[in-house]
Amino acid sequence: MELREKYEVVIGLEVHAQLKTKSKIFAPDLNEFGCQQNENTSPITLGMPGVLPVLNRGVVDMGILTGLALNCQIPERCKFDRKQYFYPDLPKGYQISQYDEPICVGGYLTVGNKKIGITRAHLEEDAGKLVHAGADGLAGSTYSLVDLNRAGTPLLEIVSEPDMRSPEEARMYVEKLRNVLRYIGVCDGNLEEGSMRCDANISIMPKGSKEFGTRAEIKNVNSFKALQRALEFEIDRQIELVENGEEVVQETRLWDDNSGETKSMRGKEDAHDYRYFPEPDLMPLAISREWVERVRSTMPELPDAKRERYMSLGLSDYDASVIVEQMDLALFFDKLIELGADVKIGVNFLMGEVAAYLKEEKLSIDETKLTPQNLAELISLIQKGTISNNIGKQIIITMLKEGTMASEIVEKQGLSQISDEGAIEAIVQKVVDANPNQVEAYRGGKVQLFGFFVGQVMKETKGRANPKTVNEIVKKILG
Repeated sequence: MELREKYEVVIGLEVHAQLKTKSKIFAPDLNEFGCQQNENTSPITLGMPGVLPVLNRGVVDMGILTGLALNCQIPERCKFDRKQYFYPDLPKGYQISQYDEPICVGGYLTVGNKKIGITRAHLEEDAGKLVHAGADGLAGSTYSLVDLNRAGTPLLEIVSEPDMRSPEEARMYVEKLRNVLRYIGVCDGNLEEGSMRCDANISIMPKGSKEFGTRAEIKNVNSFKALQRALEFEIDRQIELVENGEEVVQETRLWDDNSGETKSMRGKEDAHDYRYFPEPDLMPLAISREWVERVRSTMPELPDAKRERYMSLGLSDYDASVIVEQMDLALFFDKLIELGADVKIGVNFLMGEVAAYLKEEKLSIDETKLTPQNLAELISLIQKGTISNNIGKQIIITMLKEGTMASEIVEKQGLSQISDEGAIEAIVQKVVDANPNQVEAYRGGKVQLFGFFVGQVMKETKGRANPKTVNEIVKKILG
């Protein structure tokens, strides 16, 4: 029996999502990624003596909206606390966060058919960033510089219950969570830029046990693939320790993506280590039910609801899920539906030729020149019989690259569909006369050759012949 089968894995995740406000949570500084180092700072961000924080109302709105999207309760009161720790990129020597009275409590996120509990979601400010420099980079850096642009960026920390039981389930949870945050417009979910970061708490226990094992926290996970790899490694590491009679210690570990290992960073702190106390410069926040309902009224359609709507239009579970997982594709599809385009033909293009092009070119649909209006016109041309579906598949790539209207391409290249029965019959007769051996074989019982004749006719017409008419005439002539 494999060792893993003897143990049950327990995983809980803490996801830090940077909120997309124009300014920071307690200061007027610009909240924007990619600016010159230390450009977006002010005396408040720098923690100068005598400055006071002023809460950004937009941050609270986004916190409430996220809580509602995650099925959380929004308490009528929340407050901010000081979390004490000292680090070079934390100017004040403490972080303003929320401890015992957060803005969101007791929600869940459905992953597959399972509800993953959400303990809480609380608002806080982000710290700055250390830039390690030197000839050999981080491994051989000779000095570090501090960039405080990120300091004070509004964060929403979303803490799950320890409900996940596999690395794959954890990855699916974070993917689903990112999709929800993107749909409601509070976070861009860019793991590579750090606007969404994930810490994983993981432990193992013997199967059937009701008592969780000692957990380790994994930091520095900046992709879905890295999260799953880090958890897989940590499961094996903890099992090996237990099997060898050693103890798993409570600690914080860093994930090293290059070596594929977690490495010990420090002993894991508990709440008392941070010496939380109420932030004296910010009053407790009263959140009226009217405020909550006003925010609720701005809620866009969420991914699960959108998926159900697509399935009600005739999409398969798979197609609906794939489109919903890519918000830009879903918004494109929604506009296509609004224009009255045939849903089935539209989905076939988006899941077929368009998806293949996007994958090959590593683009999103927003980065192409295709518009819903152009695709709707293409679909209309196919439905009217002006062009065949095959011609549509040929010209969609030009539309993606150049943004040219389908009708313009059809007219310029002479691609209109041939539907004249007399013209098609003449071409079919020509193909039949040129292939006497195949005709004899077909009439002798090799009925699979029917497709050969249809293919030859389409080749002769460069795909322009009406497929239905071609099939009828081939069948009539071959007898």
